[in-house]
Amino acid sequence: MRGVTPTASSRRLLALCAAVLLTVSCRWGGGQDDTGGERPPGAPTGVTAEAGSATSVHVMWNRTAPGGSDVTGYEVYRDNTKVKQVPASTHMVDVTRLRPATTYVFTVRARDAEGRLGPPSRQVRATTPAAARADTAPPTAPGDLEGRAAGSRAAQLSWRAARDDRGVVSYDIYQGRSKIHSVGGNQTAAVVTGLRPGTRYTFTVRARDAADNLSQPSPTVRLTTAEGADSDATATAPTDFRAVSRTSDGSFDIVLSWTPPRVDGTVTEYEVRLDGRPVTSLVYGGEAPRDRATYRFYVGDKAGVPHRVRIRALLPDGTWGAFSAERTVTTGAAGRYRHSPR
Repeated sequence: MRGVTPTASSRRLLALCAAVLLTVSCRWGGGQDDTGGERPPGAPTGVTAEAGSATSVHVMWNRTAPGGSDVTGYEVYRDNTKVKQVPASTHMVDVTRLRPATTYVFTVRARDAEGRLGPPSRQVRATTPAAARADTAPPTAPGDLEGRAAGSRAAQLSWRAARDDRGVVSYDIYQGRSKIHSVGGNQTAAVVTGLRPGTRYTFTVRARDAADNLSQPSPTVRLTTAEGADSDATATAPTDFRAVSRTSDGSFDIVLSWTPPRVDGTVTEYEVRLDGRPVTSLVYGGEAPRDRATYRFYVGDKAGVPHRVRIRALLPDGTWGAFSAERTVTTGAAGRYRHSPR
């Protein structure tokens, strides 16, 4: 918990954090172990794995959060075998030479400059599709690629689905000539984060089928990110944010709910601000919610006290997204909130 005085209120907050669904944890921070030395890197979060073809799987993860030693690289494991090693700037790999119609288990570990490995991430599974016999025909190129800057550090992309006689398994997204991500064949949109302010980018998309046939690139889309802060980066903000007051044992809690931002990766950490100040960080240690998230925390024992609350997400690229809309909620006024004046 950051910015909370260790009183009975904070003890109650810790108890509530422990009870949040899907192992939400409260972090006190700190980068030293019990002996005063630096800790090894933490476990990567937001790990996902998705088949790219009948013989490949795309593995992606979030940048390891601060709190231990500096990360210099990541190692990707298939079952207990290391299959890839990449520098700290890379947060995705394609694991190839796999068997069709097979389920694989992947984990990721961070390594520091001293060669120490952090703990493994949670396990993720991906199943490759069956191989397509004698398939040499690539999918058609994705069409009508559109893109727009979402503030200074993100871009929204969308395209028309490609066609393939056996079915599209995945889409590869390219920034210039570099592949930066892959999404499932049922997706026709993506949000790319980690961009630089005031910078011009070009993107294309290519479709891939189960036989690893790659389409021609889509038409190129060009866009320029905004200068300065992400005041208009709505694509990276939690949406449909709600806050209500609840009574518990003669005291008052605020219950928050929201839809996580749709970004390429998994959001595993949020910052909650109460009355303009950070009050807590939520860190999901297990499977983070992707459709609807909730959180409940203690705010005092007096009724009729108004509070302003909003949240923001730590994006998979390690940058903070835009804040949600701000809500004002009054203790004791259960089920009601209102928009805060701007």
